[in-house]
Amino acid sequence: MLQFFFVRHGETEWNIEKRLQGRRNSELTENGVRDAELLGVRLATTDFDAVYASPSKRTVETAKLIMGERTLPFKTDERLMEIDLGEWEGRTVGEIQQSEPELYYLYQESPSQFKGTGENFQDVKNRVEAVLAELVGAHPSGNLLIVTHGVVIKVLQTIFKNRSLDLVWEPPYIEGTSLTIVKMEDGKRELLLEGDISHKESKLV
Repeated sequence: MLQFFFVRHGETEWNIEKRLQGRRNSELTENGVRDAELLGVRLATTDFDAVYASPSKRTVETAKLIMGERTLPFKTDERLMEIDLGEWEGRTVGEIQQSEPELYYLYQESPSQFKGTGENFQDVKNRVEAVLAELVGAHPSGNLLIVTHGVVIKVLQTIFKNRSLDLVWEPPYIEGTSLTIVKMEDGKRELLLEGDISHKESKLV
């Protein structure tokens, strides 16, 4: 049995500003750092065979915060990067809605038809399926920690549920440091957990 532990990076400054990041980067906030550390505590008793992350700074930092003092095989893979949003990157949602309302509508309501100046959702699905196949081949069993991005995890949900990309934004929402666990056994995929953020609740205690 192989289990994937998919994690979105921690909250960033641009997340707060509702500014699209894509391939660009902004720094983790104090909350983002704290949430990653809390997830590290939650996963401290899980034996991981390896950690894979998008090479974006925010995902690498999140992965290292989760790993803490543990020494684990760690690799980055560009195929785990966020969707390339081209000219939208660095702009706020409000700005995009004003300047390109029709294209933003497709992005939200009909993702299969969306095509900006970067990638479309099918591009993301193709590269994510490729990296999944490689990881399954390299790790027939065990636990893998995969630190990636919101759109990537939403696309993964459509893959595991065998859904159309037009349903990519269906709940649950994928918050910063949320945990999604997938079990793969005998060729079957099972979603055990989706977008779970229960580790954040310990901040309130």
